[in-house]
Amino acid sequence: MKYALIGDLHSCFEDTDAVLKHIQETAEDATIIGLGDLFECKIGKKRAKDMTGLAFEEAAEHSELFNNLLHFPSVRGNQEERIMQVTGLHTFEKLPETLQIEGANIIHGHQFNWPSDWKPLLTEIEQSIVFFGHSHDAALYKKGQKKSFTYGKPIQLKKKKYGVNVGAVIGTREWCLYDSTERTVTFMKATQREKHSS
Repeated sequence: MKYALIGDLHSCFEDTDAVLKHIQETAEDATIIGLGDLFECKIGKKRAKDMTGLAFEEAAEHSELFNNLLHFPSVRGNQEERIMQVTGLHTFEKLPETLQIEGANIIHGHQFNWPSDWKPLLTEIEQSIVFFGHSHDAALYKKGQKKSFTYGKPIQLKKKKYGVNVGAVIGTREWCLYDSTERTVTFMKATQREKHSS
């Protein structure tokens, strides 16, 4: 089965729309799954500690256009958790913290221990493959080491443990194609729209 994994959308309609169109063009039969931080919380982590009771509109960047793109299951990210914290609403409680797919585990990644070099410590992961986001840094980890990759080129995974950061939709328009039958991972990137000078 094929999965198109997307994370860190942060309420960006243009980049999310571009990625979803790219998935449709290149992997039409793939099941799309979100890795959290679908929305952008307007309140920073420090300010959020002392806030509650805000209206959803005050706490989250959102639009009807963006909301209409969200027709896929997703895990919950730290942005969704912060929005719930500062509003007191239960808007994203139905989003699970983790999801299991064939041969892999999906989690946002803010739950990991992230050292100062932003290389996640994945020692507590039991599944052989874990897909995550959070740091906006597309990367393949094997035995704790970052491995090189080429966008659009499938990587054959051995019977080892892997951590796969699918990258960010916002800004870089990255996503990841996982084929559980072939046991391959392909880092993908929707092309940026060219800016024409007037």
